[in-house]
Amino acid sequence: MLRVFPLIQFVFSLLALSSMSYGVRARDLGIFFPGQPGELNSLADIKGVEVGHVTLISGEGALKIGKGPIRTGVTAIFPRGRVNEPVPAAWFSLNGNGELTGTHWIEENGFLDGPILLTNTHSVGVVRDSLQKWALKNLKSSPSNEDPASLPVVGETWDGRLNDTRGGHIQEKHVFEVLDKAKPGFFEEGNVGGGTGMVSFGYKSGIGTSSRSLKIGKEKFIVGGLVQSNFGIREELTISGISISKKIQDPLPKLNLDSQKDGSIIVVIGTNAPLLPHQLKRLAKRVPLGIARVGGIAHDSSGDLFITFSNQIPKLKNHKLKFEVIPNEEMDELFRATIEVTEEAIINSLVAAQTMVGINGNKIESISHEKLRVLFTK
Repeated sequence: MLRVFPLIQFVFSLLALSSMSYGVRARDLGIFFPGQPGELNSLADIKGVEVGHVTLISGEGALKIGKGPIRTGVTAIFPRGRVNEPVPAAWFSLNGNGELTGTHWIEENGFLDGPILLTNTHSVGVVRDSLQKWALKNLKSSPSNEDPASLPVVGETWDGRLNDTRGGHIQEKHVFEVLDKAKPGFFEEGNVGGGTGMVSFGYKSGIGTSSRSLKIGKEKFIVGGLVQSNFGIREELTISGISISKKIQDPLPKLNLDSQKDGSIIVVIGTNAPLLPHQLKRLAKRVPLGIARVGGIAHDSSGDLFITFSNQIPKLKNHKLKFEVIPNEEMDELFRATIEVTEEAIINSLVAAQTMVGINGNKIESISHEKLRVLFTK
C-alpha cells in the first residue's frame, strides 16, 4: 500500500528547503512591477557576471569598539568572471556624501578594471588595499591591462545603527574569501555581504537585485541591477505608487546611538547590450528615477552613487578597438529597464531582509510580509 502521507511530507519538506534557499521576494507578495524580468530576476541573469558575499554576524549587547557586536560584510561583483579584460563603464553621483573609489579613472578612460566591492563606510580602505593585493596575485596581466585592479572600485554605506562600524572587523582574509567564492547564478539578498547591517525607511534592508529582459530590433538583451540599500525615512516609502506609512502603521525603531545619519544607496547596473561609456553614463543618470519611484529624495547626508557597465568588450585588432554599439535612438528600452530594475531591487532588499538586533540592543524590524500581501492582493 502506498504511504501517501510521508510522501506529502517529503514534498513539503523540499518546498520548505527551496523557500529557505531562495527566500521571499516582492513579487511573491503580490506587488506589481512593470517589465519582464530575466530567468532569475537578478544581476546574475547577465552571462559572465559573478557575485559573492561574506557575512559577519557575532556578539550582542552594548557596543564595545573593536569587539562588537558585529553586523557587517563584503559583497563582490565580477562583470565578466575572472577574465582580466576591462569593460566599458560609467558612474554618476546623485548626492555625494559617500565613497565609490576608482571612479575618477572610470570617468577619464571609460572602462572598469576588475571587480566591484561593497562594504561599510569604515572598511573601504582595507577592502580597497586587499582587492589590489588579490588582483595582482590572481588576475594575470593582458595586452589591454598590464596592472589589473590598480585603481580598485569599492563602494560603501553606513551600518552604524547595528554594527560596531568603527571596530575594523573587515579584514584582508574576508576580502580574499569573497573574491574567491563569487560565482555565477543565484545569490542571496537581504542581510548578507555589504548589506548585512543596513536600514532603509526605518525597516531592515540590505542587498537586493532584479533584472529585465528586453528586445532591441530582433536581439534580446538583459539589464540587471544590484543595490546596497541604506536610505530613506518611513513616510517616504512608496511601493507601486502606494504610500506605505499611510497604509501600514508600524512603529519606528528606537535606537540607542550618539548620532544618526540618513544613510546611502549604492546601485550597480550591468547589461550585455553593447554600449559605449557615454551611453552607460546615460543609464546611470536614469537610476535616480527608480529611486524616486520608491520615495527617495537624496537627503543631504546620503551618498547616492551609481556605477554601470556593459560586459560586451570591443575587439582589439591592428592597434584599433572595434565596437558594436546600440544606436542612441534605440536606447529607450534600456532606460526603462534601468529604472524598473532599480525600483524592484530596492523593494527586494526590504522584503528579503530579516529583523536584526545589533549594538546596544538596537532592533530593526523587517517589513511585514503578511501586511504587504494583504495590501497588494486586495
